[in-house]
This record gives sequence, structure tokens and C-alpha cells, in this order.
Amino acid sequence: MRAAVYDAYTENFDDITVRDLPDPKLPPASVLIEVRAAGVNPVDWKLVGGHLDAFMPTQFPVTPGWDVAGVVVGLGFDTPEFSIGDEVVAYARKDVLSTGTFAEKVAVPVRAVARKPKSLSWEQAGGLPLAGGTALRTLESLGEIDGKTVLVHGAAGGVGSFAVQIAVAYGARVIGTASERNHDYLRELGADPVTYGDGVVERILEAAGGKVDGVVDFVGEQLETTLAVLAEGGAHASVADPGVTEHSGRYIWVRPDGSETARLGQLVDEGRVTVEVAGTYGLDEVPQAFRDNAEGHTRGKLVIVP
Repeated sequence: MRAAVYDAYTENFDDITVRDLPDPKLPPASVLIEVRAAGVNPVDWKLVGGHLDAFMPTQFPVTPGWDVAGVVVGLGFDTPEFSIGDEVVAYARKDVLSTGTFAEKVAVPVRAVARKPKSLSWEQAGGLPLAGGTALRTLESLGEIDGKTVLVHGAAGGVGSFAVQIAVAYGARVIGTASERNHDYLRELGADPVTYGDGVVERILEAAGGKVDGVVDFVGEQLETTLAVLAEGGAHASVADPGVTEHSGRYIWVRPDGSETARLGQLVDEGRVTVEVAGTYGLDEVPQAFRDNAEGHTRGKLVIVP
């Protein structure tokens, strides 16, 4: 099979090349997926540079990619949950960084796999699991939000835009920070937009009509603002700042969880969450996809199509 590969940590994305590799081995309780699309996430290119080496063991050569949408073409022993030909999605992170999803095939533990939402294209489905799952897990860490006001830091980003949609679907009123150019976009998603920067605390309090019940942070370095606008007894969580745990917050590192991905897919098929695709790339274009994603100006998901 063809796969994108790098042989050592590097800051030069052009060191990622496409080569022929053997088909993946298929452990028990796993499925072999023929990849139709695989979303690009910031963690993918950060891993290439070794920035998570302190806690992610690595076995070179590495094929990047943790998102996948595709068709089941092989079943490991004792895997009754799926059949050959099933269309599936997964957040496919493994305990050792080595065999990822930017390839023609990938083996994934069945615990991480869910059925593909019927309403999504392959490209949309490939961009759903990690960003959508991160938003879902972070929001659910707040507890019940129906009828409450929730602030989303970085609301127009890849994860934040999912969080806005999910929070609205869960019955919350949503305040979202974003640059002015994304305010109309946030309104379309159902949020009240607020411009970040100097004076953001006052703007949030004004937009919310007082302090908020919950805060989710997808940016980092927002703790001071969070604590200033959070009502007494409110809940907050961050995916970017472990320091929130020192102030009764939750630090979220999303887990591969097929049941969680299935809940996300149900929201999609109910028409309450959608996936915006900003661009697609072939395997030989992974370096450019990483450069585009690292610039941080893209609205919507970038997707690899093998």
C-alpha cells in the first residue's frame, strides 16, 4: 500500500515522502480500513516535529494521521461489531506513534470505530472524529448545559466551530470569541460573537448579560479571562492549558472512543452538526496540507484523500 512517511523528527515537512509499505497487520479486536479520507489536525504536524515526544512513544518510520473515514476490508479475530464492507469513521490514535491514517489502509482497534454518518461525504466524515470528538468531550465535561450560557474561546476554529454547534444542539446559549471576519459565520452556527483582544472581558459580560455558566477553551492562555467571566459554581475546561486544573477546571485530552464518535455522528445525521471542508490533498501533498494547517487561517477541515 502507499503511505506518507517520515523517518525521523523534522521541522521540514518536505521530509515526508510517499512510499510503498506492506499492508498493516490486523490484531484481534481490530478492523482493517481502506482509507477514503483522513482529516488533518494541528497535532499531526506537531508530532512530526517531536513536540509531543515527552509522552508519546514513537517507532519510526511513522505514518501521520489520526482521523479516518473508510470501508472495512478486514476483520481481526473476535470482532463481531462490524462486517466487511461497512462504512466507518474513527479517531485512530494508538498508544505508540507509528502507523497512522495518511495511507491507503490502516488497522484500528474496534473500540475506536463507529459507523459513518450517512449524511456526510467521505471528505466531511474524514474531518469529523478528532476535532468533533474533542469538542464533544470538552463540552460534556461541563455537565448539563441545557438552558445555560456557555463561552467558547476560539469559536471559529476547527474544534471551536464544532463546540458551538454541539452546545446549541444541547440547548445552551453560546457566546463565542473570534476575529470580526468570522462573526457572521458564528451567527450562522448559532453563537453570539465577541471580538477577542483588549476589553474582551467587558464585551463577554455585555453579550452574556452577566457572568457565564460554563467556559471551554480551544486556544490557550485564556485562564484569566475565563475566571473573570465565570459565574460562581460554574464549570470550565481547556484542551490547550493544563493550568486550568489548578483552578477547578478540566484539562481535556480526547480519547479514542467509538461510542463517543457514534454520539457525534447521531448529531450530524439529525442535522444539528455539520462539517465544513476547506480543502483536499493527495498523499503526495501532505507537506503542503501541513503548511496550510500550520498557518492557522483556514476555516474548515483540510482532508487527505489517498
